[in-house]
Amino acid sequence: MSHLKTVIITGASRGIGQSMAELFANKGYNVLINFNHSEKNALYLYNKLRNQGLSVKIFKADVSKRNEVELMVKFCVEEFGGLDVLINNAGISQEKIFTDITNEDLDEILNVNFKSVFYCSQSALKYMLPNKKGKIINISSIWGIVGASCEVHYSASKAAIIGLTKALAKELGPSNIQVNCIAPGVIQTDMLSPYNEDELCVLKENTPLMRLGNPNDIAGCALYLASSYSDFVTGQIISPNGGFVI
Repeated sequence: MSHLKTVIITGASRGIGQSMAELFANKGYNVLINFNHSEKNALYLYNKLRNQGLSVKIFKADVSKRNEVELMVKFCVEEFGGLDVLINNAGISQEKIFTDITNEDLDEILNVNFKSVFYCSQSALKYMLPNKKGKIINISSIWGIVGASCEVHYSASKAAIIGLTKALAKELGPSNIQVNCIAPGVIQTDMLSPYNEDELCVLKENTPLMRLGNPNDIAGCALYLASSYSDFVTGQIISPNGGFVI
């Protein structure tokens, strides 16, 4: 069995998840690339990293479904011999006026963005708790901290992740498991596709560092939280946002 550290990254086929998968693989981790819909992207990433001689596996799972999460975590431990880091990155967004949000919209956002974190963390802990070590890194959003107009259900789901992070960090501290949260600012991914050039310029101008973030800005933060350098850091919300929210 491998002696490398092992990480599961949910929603790893594109955007921030893809950058994290590439960075962790290149830093010597065994990486389980999880995807649900974006199979083509996931296979491309998997083959690219494999061809570089890196240790990666791929697994299709809808992380909003507990049974699929259980199978994914079991697969990871069987293939790599353990689980050291879980990064709950999978997420969806939707812009809608609050009074137009349907039951289906609300359920989908909460299932994918919040329940997935709950299910994946519970499954991972079956392996982390007996070892008395592990890292859970949850990806929230600045909108989980300050709220976003016309994204009330999205903001609420991301705020719930922050609450879960803080509470779980307190509960797992005695077991030497760190739980932290990254709340990215405005990052150049597919989630920005609804914005036009003018709107993106306004976002840049409202950012003290005068640029939008890129997925690597978030991946580097995740690598720190996964490393031994962060062993005394738990229950924290770190927000790489260029100063957009201070």
